[in-house]
Amino acid sequence: MTPIQWQPAVNALTTPSSYKMVFLPRNVVNTPELAARIAAELPSYSAEELRTILTTRNKIVRQSLINGEQVTEENNFTYTLSFTARLESADDAPPPVDQCLQVRVHASPPFVAEVRHAAQLERLSREKKLPLINTAEDTLLKLSNVLNPDGVLRLTGEDLAFDVENGTGECVIEGTQSGRLVQSRVNLVSNTAIMLMPEIPVQSHPWNNEYTIAVTTRYTPHGTPRTGMYERMLRTPLSNFGHPHPPETGILTGSAATAYVTQPRAAV
Repeated sequence: MTPIQWQPAVNALTTPSSYKMVFLPRNVVNTPELAARIAAELPSYSAEELRTILTTRNKIVRQSLINGEQVTEENNFTYTLSFTARLESADDAPPPVDQCLQVRVHASPPFVAEVRHAAQLERLSREKKLPLINTAEDTLLKLSNVLNPDGVLRLTGEDLAFDVENGTGECVIEGTQSGRLVQSRVNLVSNTAIMLMPEIPVQSHPWNNEYTIAVTTRYTPHGTPRTGMYERMLRTPLSNFGHPHPPETGILTGSAATAYVTQPRAAV
């Protein structure tokens, strides 16, 4: 069993200061990889057949939610809907659907218990250098975890520095299903911050607006490349679906209401 890697990081929200446990994913398992792993367990099906089944399953779940149903998979996940809206009175008209309707995904207690029972943890020492991304913010919209193609993304953290010209590292944005781009429009790189104009890879489906971001660097000329991946997903505007409102921030008002915002990610 491969252990789950984590690293202590400063929690800036507490006084006096404390540390939080930060999950460091080894990689992101996308749909083709998931289909390949299922095919290894079920050799009578090809990976392409299983990928089609997974895509169809997601389509059925999505359509069920559109029909106002809740989807509950026994001992697995529950897909449900919720609303983020403020009404001054019970008779007020609700805001547009793309500004208030949220999709939520919850893991069942048996599912969580099974993961916890089998999991083993591995602490990565803070003394061992590893790029650690603590925050990601679009500096134009002032929104966290937003990937705005017209803005500048600021990453903050520790041990992030690399030299773009000398090729000692790179910053990569990758779609959760497809697409990967090494970022070339990097404006600033230091140990504690990176600023870049994001180049966003195209994914297979227009409604998939979730991406991961990672930094890889070498700390010595002949050192081993070390990669740190941001623990949260970044989301781009869904321009084909109107102007959905940003996750967990309430309804935008004033000038912010005209800005790009993102579709909320279902939290597991």
